[in-house]
Amino acid sequence: MYDTGLRHCKKDEFACSSSRCVSLRFRCDGTDDCGDGSDEASCQNCTADFFLCERTGSCVARAKLCDGRPDCPDGQDEGADACPSGQHPAPHTCSISEFSCGDGQCMPHSWRCDHSPDCADARDEDDCDQNECLVNNGGCSHLCVDQPMGFLCDCPAGMRLVHDSQCEEIDMCLDSDVCNQLCVHVNGTFSCDCHEGYLMSPRTGECKAKGDVAQLVLSSSEGVRRVNTAGMEYREMAAHLLGPGPMAALTANRTVYWARPGQGSIYRISMDGKPLEPVLLLKGHGAVLGLAVDWIHELLYWTNADTHSIDVARLDVSAQRLLIGGLAMPTGVAVEPLLGFLFWAEGGSSPRIERAGLDGEGRLPLITSAIWNPVAISLDMPRRLLYWVDSGMRTISRVGFDGQHRKTVVESNGYLDRPFGLAVFEGHVYWSEQDTHSICSADKHNGSLFRVILPNIASPGGLVLIHPVLQPKGPAVCGNNGGVCLYECEPDLFSGTSSPSFTCIPPKGSSGDDVDDTVVSHTLPGPALSDTTSAGILSLIVVLSVLLAGVVLWWWREECRPSRTLDLQDFSLKESQDPLIQAPARGMEVCPVKDTLLKLDLDHY
Repeated sequence: MYDTGLRHCKKDEFACSSSRCVSLRFRCDGTDDCGDGSDEASCQNCTADFFLCERTGSCVARAKLCDGRPDCPDGQDEGADACPSGQHPAPHTCSISEFSCGDGQCMPHSWRCDHSPDCADARDEDDCDQNECLVNNGGCSHLCVDQPMGFLCDCPAGMRLVHDSQCEEIDMCLDSDVCNQLCVHVNGTFSCDCHEGYLMSPRTGECKAKGDVAQLVLSSSEGVRRVNTAGMEYREMAAHLLGPGPMAALTANRTVYWARPGQGSIYRISMDGKPLEPVLLLKGHGAVLGLAVDWIHELLYWTNADTHSIDVARLDVSAQRLLIGGLAMPTGVAVEPLLGFLFWAEGGSSPRIERAGLDGEGRLPLITSAIWNPVAISLDMPRRLLYWVDSGMRTISRVGFDGQHRKTVVESNGYLDRPFGLAVFEGHVYWSEQDTHSICSADKHNGSLFRVILPNIASPGGLVLIHPVLQPKGPAVCGNNGGVCLYECEPDLFSGTSSPSFTCIPPKGSSGDDVDDTVVSHTLPGPALSDTTSAGILSLIVVLSVLLAGVVLWWWREECRPSRTLDLQDFSLKESQDPLIQAPARGMEVCPVKDTLLKLDLDHY
């Protein structure tokens, strides 16, 4: 079923933008059946060697039909109508946490033996008197508890169960969302701090960027414009670049990149001085849905819905290449070069969010369930969290860079029904909304403090925030081995080899024996915020003497003494049932904060 906003459309119907449902046979037939032309939008004339995806109007090579991988967003090219009799898709392998039905369909292991058939052949309710924990541990990541009928997954102390079968560590800082950036949780007390380049507001505890007010650049059908985050100084940048295309920026030279929707052309725009003519960088590269700039290695990444790939080029466009192929419907893309991470989102029949190295190697799925149509992603680098906006579920959610600590932070209140762009800065999340023609913001922790920054924007599109703190300089992870170059990390992505890579370059005049000295080991972060906690503790040690810190910690232990064992029932929320605001665990005492620590104003959380 497809939700049009007012009613549900059937599987064989097309969801018009006007909320009307029409038969898929009317899609791309040359007649406006929706009344608003949406059933004829973006349609292509497919030749005999191509197959028409009726729901989107795109063309897929017939060689890709029934190859086991959906190329149409709704998987139509792998359906019974598209595949000739006797031809079947390639077998699909279920994950360790899934159960394989007789027809190859995958079901969560937790649905097995629950007295409700979920497989078409009811295979998930067969042989339920056996010990399911003996096979792949029942799909449980940690503890599997056999029951007289079925089984249950459980977690050790200090962890909680998510999505019925996976355990993740409990992070009280992330669960409480008291702190804006750095957080230290000791004996029930939270202490907050800010990264370099930010100052803490004494009134709200929010980390505010030093220097000028950040600029929010947006695309629309009226051109590329900018406004500051306060909603003031609304100005035009490029009146001739029309359309709600994706955007990215290089803060160092105040340059913005914009992609023309549907044409695959990427432009460069300067923010300095008088409005200048945009520079055409790339032309004819398919349907570009997402852009991201690696400011350390000066690379531009983009998603290409036509080639089902993520591509990369130098910012001077001296070289370019396809980096990751075989994707279903890639949409948003983001990059964190200091940690060596590339992130992207996919829609279509198997929506997901994944992570890889900057060279496209070492892919890791972060979100694969309870996700419908992620249209844009953005990074909160100080907290190492990825945010995404889902136009199907009408929500904004977040997850750690390691795929843990998922939480929904904003639900639709009428201003999140057809989102397009997304950005995160300081304590807020920003998004563009096409149904209400507006640019909105809300608190990044829980969706409070909602406001409309700009109303009456014609077809608002991509967003990008401009401020120096968003692209800090520093040693970058060079490749997938976790090494950091002492001198320079050179991307070797365009040499024509099949395996792109990053290489540490020794200084000029050094001998070959010195090459090993150009790399130092660097351990990438595990669970989100585990290293920020260490950074917060270190900052306290710098501020306080070792003796004073010891006295404070001794006082905490004597005064509070909370139980170290947390009730797992307090954290047993499923991945698809995460609350907008998570309450503190029962029995968790909050100790008074001494005058030597920052007293937080929690009224806005």
